[in-house]
Amino acid sequence: MPRMTVPDPAATASADSIAHPDVLVIGGGPAGSTIATLLARKGWQVTMLEKDRHPRFHIGESLLPMNMPILERLGVLEQVRGIGVLKLGADFPVDDGSYNGFPFKRALGDSPGYAFHVKRAEFDQLLFEHARGEGVDARDNVRVERVELDDGATLVHARGEHGTLRFRPRYLVDASGRDAFLGGRLGLKRRNPRHASAALFSHYTGVERRPGDDAGNVSIIRHEHGWLWLIPLRDGVTSVGAVCTPEYLKQRRGDSEAFLQQTLESVPAAAERMRGAKRVAPVHATGNYAYDCSRMSGPGWMLLGDAWTFVDPMFSSGVFLAMNSAELGAGAVDTLLREPAREAALMAALEKRLSRGLDELKWFIYRFTSPTMKSLFSRPRNVLQVEQAVISMLAGDVFDAPAVRWRLRLFRLIYAFGTLKTAPQAWRAWRERKRQPAVAFGGDTLQADPPAAPRAGTGTRGFEPGDAEAVR
Repeated sequence: MPRMTVPDPAATASADSIAHPDVLVIGGGPAGSTIATLLARKGWQVTMLEKDRHPRFHIGESLLPMNMPILERLGVLEQVRGIGVLKLGADFPVDDGSYNGFPFKRALGDSPGYAFHVKRAEFDQLLFEHARGEGVDARDNVRVERVELDDGATLVHARGEHGTLRFRPRYLVDASGRDAFLGGRLGLKRRNPRHASAALFSHYTGVERRPGDDAGNVSIIRHEHGWLWLIPLRDGVTSVGAVCTPEYLKQRRGDSEAFLQQTLESVPAAAERMRGAKRVAPVHATGNYAYDCSRMSGPGWMLLGDAWTFVDPMFSSGVFLAMNSAELGAGAVDTLLREPAREAALMAALEKRLSRGLDELKWFIYRFTSPTMKSLFSRPRNVLQVEQAVISMLAGDVFDAPAVRWRLRLFRLIYAFGTLKTAPQAWRAWRERKRQPAVAFGGDTLQADPPAAPRAGTGTRGFEPGDAEAVR
């Protein structure tokens, strides 16, 4: 049975200098804070270790409507509303300069008709401190250095401000994001061969926003070598990023800011909105960022969110995928701690359930820049509510929604017929994707320029090795 005591961070070590929480969570981002909070509410003793000190810069600022019920169940929805920019849909510019909007209120089912954009430094700190308030032994600036796994008997070695720490949890959760702590050390992490991309991104002021109710929409803009995002944030700040093919990035000459600016100026829909923009944060870069791990769990441990798999952030799914996997994972861990014999079956069922929803997103992402998809998104038709099903996908409602899934299958048929009409262009696009090389500048990251000091009030800092895994 779970212990109902709230841990005292100053007195968690046992006589042999090893602390024994029920659950140890590596990583204090959205996935880690979510599962830690929910398990603490169940009465388990939970320790969460975050390598950086909150608040810290992170990319991936756009939430999905399906995040909203999770935030409400956590008890932080109104706090997030207070730091967020209202997001009512997604925009996809078309060639004539107009925009096709996909408002979330038109989605099938009961998904909320709105979401928020958030500055991740604020959002992640809010979730982390909320977890601490719910009884989690939440520690930041503590880096896990080594994990020993021995038939489910786990020993975790970490280092904090005051020296070495050791923990022997009953269960270990890796929510370390793109660090993929366990996946890397166990040889599970593998690059996604179907989607080689890299990205450059920063924060700007003075970016023109869409009018009226569309002012908070995320804009997803195709370009010749990939796609762009424009995400409105608080205080007049906009997150702007360019996702590009490795081949295009190899043409990079000069500094990252100039290359990002060149890319933005080459796309009329983006150049128009960036005319009065001023950069207020360093330019960050990351490469080779689509990957997964060959399995999600093993005896006594599991991987959550980006520590398990990371897909292109095209539809702003990262934070939702992390928090959804954490919420479902919390239920599985609570059960297996009470009934250890069910661990393997519970984890297999969880992985199957999460993979099913991920596959829906990946199918669209892999084909989004194709001529056929461009045509379909430019002239959407709601035959048998297929367009509404696509909006549901954009809202994140792909895990437990049969009415959405069968319509997305119908969309695949429509896509196949459309591809036959544009076979030469589709063939060239497929060949281009297949021959893209990996980008490997400094391991998993494209090295950014030495950062200039952020302007006062931006709340950001320079690029460091740990920043690159933050892209969503």
